[in-house]
Amino acid sequence: MIVVQLLSNLNQNLYVLKYINNVFPAHVKSPLFGAELTIPITNHRLNLGNWQGIHFCEFRNHGGSRKIVAIIIS
Repeated sequence: MIVVQLLSNLNQNLYVLKYINNVFPAHVKSPLFGAELTIPITNHRLNLGNWQGIHFCEFRNHGGSRKIVAIIIS
């Protein structure tokens, strides 16, 4: 019962915050996907599996420009 009440309160708060700040949903979603990635390189190629890929996500309504930083450690 306590868990149901907490989830209900959380849902109401998220609904209110969504309209106060359009960036708020991005702050909730971003940790689920992460902001960095480690990919092994073999024979000068990304070592991805057959069904693997790299996807860039923007969770804000009006995202700005981004820079990609690649650090190669050998």
